[in-house]
Amino acid sequence: MTFIPTTKITLNSSSFIGSDKPDSTKQMRYFHDLYGKFECTKRLGLIAGFDIGFEQKYKSSSDYNIWYTPYLQIRYKLSDKLSIAGRCEYYNDRNNVIINTPTPNGFQTAGYSLNTDITIHKHVLWRIEARTLQSKDQIFILHNKASNENYFFTTSLAVAF
Repeated sequence: MTFIPTTKITLNSSSFIGSDKPDSTKQMRYFHDLYGKFECTKRLGLIAGFDIGFEQKYKSSSDYNIWYTPYLQIRYKLSDKLSIAGRCEYYNDRNNVIINTPTPNGFQTAGYSLNTDITIHKHVLWRIEARTLQSKDQIFILHNKASNENYFFTTSLAVAF
């Protein structure tokens, strides 16, 4: 469900109820995504959101595993063809429901990114992004050894038609 009270505010609420497992091991899952998109000025935009999920620990259980993610993104348009953005998020999946790790704390990871978007043509966007992930446990490989940090630099070209 999307609610747009003004041209500068969009609020969205989406849910999933069901299972992604075979009937023999069916575990009910309840997932909800809630976010708000705010155009603060002509150049400045903000997205704030929160995802949360619950899944039965086993078939017909009344106990649930929970995971969640709060996130915040800020975008600033330098011109019609150039914008920069920053995002921070935290993903908590202690019980390995969505992301499985062999560590005692499951997947508990904070992420931070900075990106530049360049509009090459009205249907072509080039993104350059630097990102870091920091986890409670050593779940990444960095310089050929276990680490609780991961860094990467990516670029992509998106074409709409």
